[in-house]
Amino acid sequence: MTDDQKVKLASIFISTFQFPEDVILDSIVYGEIRGWDSLNHLTLVSEIEEEFGIMLDTDDVLDMSSFHKAVEIVGKYVF
Repeated sequence: MTDDQKVKLASIFISTFQFPEDVILDSIVYGEIRGWDSLNHLTLVSEIEEEFGIMLDTDDVLDMSSFHKAVEIVGKYVF
């Protein structure tokens, strides 16, 4: 994943969860952050798929449990 793609992904996380711009995304983990619930998780996935023009596998959707993991997962789909 390129730096530009990582910035796009970070922007999606920030807008989906309404984080402040200076949030440290590497510390973001599902269930530990207020607002990252199942509904917002689906919104996040939808935004990622739209922005990157990809379709995530169900296993990847379920496995996306942190920003770091999202970088790994999306990186499998974009070149």
